[in-house]
Amino acid sequence: MQVKRLIVCFFSSLLLLSQTQTFAAECSAKTSSKTIPLLELYTSEGCSSCPPADKWISKIQHNKSEVTPLAFHVDYWDYIGWKDQFSKAEYSDRQRKTAAFGGAGFVNTPQFVFNGRDFKGWDNSRLKSAINQTQQLASRANLTLNTVNEADGSITLIANAESLNPKVTKNADVFVALYENGLITQVKAGENNGRELKHDYVVRQLFGAYQLNHQHQFSKNFTLANTWKNKDAGAVIFVQDSSNGEIIQSLALDFCS
Repeated sequence: MQVKRLIVCFFSSLLLLSQTQTFAAECSAKTSSKTIPLLELYTSEGCSSCPPADKWISKIQHNKSEVTPLAFHVDYWDYIGWKDQFSKAEYSDRQRKTAAFGGAGFVNTPQFVFNGRDFKGWDNSRLKSAINQTQQLASRANLTLNTVNEADGSITLIANAESLNPKVTKNADVFVALYENGLITQVKAGENNGRELKHDYVVRQLFGAYQLNHQHQFSKNFTLANTWKNKDAGAVIFVQDSSNGEIIQSLALDFCS
């Protein structure tokens, strides 16, 4: 009888282990030898000229080996009658700092920023040309992202960065963003009153800036609530030169279902 109990316990343990491994599904992404550019959109639901830009970034084929798109919703249009639920003051501050780096000295919506510089006259051909030019640059940083779906429904996000050039380390700022796709808003006031707006790559949370250590590396684990598990969402890590705003490297990872 004791032997039978041991056998039952053994197979029960194997079953439990198998279930645990199933729940802890993992997915990952890492950069290659090329530089992946970051395309930022600064937008607002309170801006009547923004929906075409929102639509354009949504149509970009999200090939993670070519470009990393992110949409930052600013809050300075909230006063005209419609509060953008995705807007944050910190995103407006980021846009102002970016404008100062790029030499423009002012902000506007919609505004696209490609690798830290104002990207006017946005269209697919110009974007493709800019991507091709950027990918001629050898990577100056290695980035990795890993997610683990835990048994309790939460997600562990593991972000790593390593500078390949000591000169990069000195001014390197590391950021981690959580984005969400497929967001829809029925606007009931302001310049877009009565319109249904659709958004993708919307930055819901931005972490950083973090610095690299003396070994030219950065590593951090983030615990995300189980509400992220069933969303059309993902994470981005990017390294930015704090002295001039240039994007050194970027990487995106869609969350695994």
